[in-house]
Amino acid sequence: MGLQLQRALAPLGRPDAGWTFTLYPDAGEGGGSFHSSVRRLPSYVSRGFAKDPERSAAEAGRRARATLRRYCSANRLNRLGTLTFRGEGCHDPEMLRLHLGEFFRTLRSSLGGKAFPYAWVPEWHKSGHGLHAHFAVGRFIKRSLIEAAWGRGFVHIKLLGDLPVGSTNLSEARIAAGYLSKYVAKSFADPTVRVLGLHRYDVAQNFRPRPVALSGISPEDVLQQASTVLHSAPSVEWASSSVEDWQGPPCIWAQWGR
Repeated sequence: MGLQLQRALAPLGRPDAGWTFTLYPDAGEGGGSFHSSVRRLPSYVSRGFAKDPERSAAEAGRRARATLRRYCSANRLNRLGTLTFRGEGCHDPEMLRLHLGEFFRTLRSSLGGKAFPYAWVPEWHKSGHGLHAHFAVGRFIKRSLIEAAWGRGFVHIKLLGDLPVGSTNLSEARIAAGYLSKYVAKSFADPTVRVLGLHRYDVAQNFRPRPVALSGISPEDVLQQASTVLHSAPSVEWASSSVEDWQGPPCIWAQWGR
């Protein structure tokens, strides 16, 4: 095993000073930052007492969107659907989650009982009809099975195609993740839609992408290590140095594949 690959598969950890990079091979992406040898001790902040609530909400939203994007990408969730209630709709967030739990259990049973990855996000209707749910799966499922499992209204499901030549199911999954992340972002931007104690989105358990820790002396070093693990160069790169007045430590992010 090569030295770079050994470093890539090492347990998560940080050097005294240098660059760290967390790679998610199944999702084809990763991000990292520079850490000095001087550590700033973290301080606890009670919920609702952040010095800059708007910035804290934006940062929390960014983390949630990134987690959801990696999950969708790693599991190739490239089919996007919507579940809507008939009649007056559903106006109870807790009831929505109970119905969705039953929906996915019933759907799994109708597909043979084996667990499969999925993700869903709630959204409030603009028309006042209440809540509906957007979801993504990574396999073909007959519409009739989805309708039978839902049984409370209307179903829409589609494969995200019509992409440029050479695109893969990874590209499709990233588009699906973009749609779902947009709805998650709304819940951080508008505090009136947040229900304390309830998740802003949910995913099937045991399908989260496995992280791989890298460390090096420079951004180029850790990106080269990641490229060695993935056997290709990044298709997209971003660095905090491109952002004027960046306030945090130097950061980088990259995606591989298409």
